Amino acid sequence: MFVTKKHLTRRTVLRGAGTALALPLLDAMIPASTALADTVANPTPHLGFIYFPHGAVQDKWTPKGQGKIEEFGEILNPLDKYKSMTTVFSNIDNQAPLGPVHALAPGTWLNCVHPAISQDPHAGTTVDQIAAQHIGQDTPLPSLEVAMENHGGGGFCDRDYGCSYAATISFRSPTTPLPMEVDPRKLFMRLFGQGDNAGERVRLSHQYASLLDLVGGEAKDLERVVGPSDKAMLSDYLESVREIERRIQKMEARDLSKVNLPDAPKPGALPFNERIGLMFDLVALALQANMTRVFSFMMAAEVSGQTYNFIGVPDAFHPLSHHNNEQAKMDRLAKVQAYHTQVFAKFLDKLAKMPDGDGTMLEHSLFLYGSNMANSNAHNHYPLPTVLVGGWKTVKGGQHIVPPERTPLANVLLTLLDRVGIPQEKLGDSTGELMEV
Repeated sequence: MFVTKKHLTRRTVLRGAGTALALPLLDAMIPASTALADTVANPTPHLGFIYFPHGAVQDKWTPKGQGKIEEFGEILNPLDKYKSMTTVFSNIDNQAPLGPVHALAPGTWLNCVHPAISQDPHAGTTVDQIAAQHIGQDTPLPSLEVAMENHGGGGFCDRDYGCSYAATISFRSPTTPLPMEVDPRKLFMRLFGQGDNAGERVRLSHQYASLLDLVGGEAKDLERVVGPSDKAMLSDYLESVREIERRIQKMEARDLSKVNLPDAPKPGALPFNERIGLMFDLVALALQANMTRVFSFMMAAEVSGQTYNFIGVPDAFHPLSHHNNEQAKMDRLAKVQAYHTQVFAKFLDKLAKMPDGDGTMLEHSLFLYGSNMANSNAHNHYPLPTVLVGGWKTVKGGQHIVPPERTPLANVLLTLLDRVGIPQEKLGDSTGELMEV
């Protein structure tokens, strides 16, 4: 091995046995914290954050009455069988996306921090990533980010804030937005390895493991020849290599005997209704195989042009959301929003049938389902459609909670983290927990 420089740059290449591997971005590979203990007596929760754009038709979203949920509105009615596991919040507000709403709404949903004016992202770490730091580090993927579209229409980007906040709901740090996978085939291979079937995946995973062994040896050789001032940088890289090795070991140690793992999805575009079901099925497989415990899912992009002919709504989603208070348009928009809830409910059906320790996956999970816009025609953020669903033991469920007007969404997020054993003193513009949950 020949060393021509005494410090590592992004273009540094480690070579060996006919292979070459460039240095990765170190921040993306370093574990954020020590994993929590996972015992039968104290099962670790599974968390999901499911986002839909363009708000909700309020009178078709809000349950009747206050306190115990008696009857869901049209949009939430697909959750009826999970009523006892559902908490609906009214009077929830978030001022973080004020300004270019479509460009800011997704990326400020889970942190409640208004971004700095810059083309480079700078907002706040999102709750999914806070959770991943605490409960995701002993799985191959501390978190999983999934979306149905990677770009919307006009207004998706902004001249002051750029495109980062519209493209994801997940920020690992205030300046690190996480990309969201939109291709089912790529998602499958990320979860279960390259190859179209089990035999190919085994063969390719062995080759990949051998490559990592070579890289690890080259990195150790490099450590011996660099000067003291460069060792910190190299130490970071070695930590990244160890993280890859840890994930591979976790993947190899998985017991998939109880997982009915299909072949990889075929290349090519699928109709939206088939693709969204497939993406949720892949997330369910990832939870079942203990690939991850934390995921985020964007059901459509901001300013989405998606049509819903398969449920009898030919209108493009975003133009329909500007309904001008015309009842016929609002009815069609509510039908689209109810469809999204129906897809979510089918995902819950799958988890309710999935054994997990001494219960089911749904009983050991908690999901935030909502939007960072209220009335899509007005582009406002109050009251936000916000729901918690899941059987996690510390959440009561079966409630329509109506806190004081303009209660910060950050209070809901703070409460969610507390209920799964990750208490935080402050989150965004939070003012305290919601004790009724």
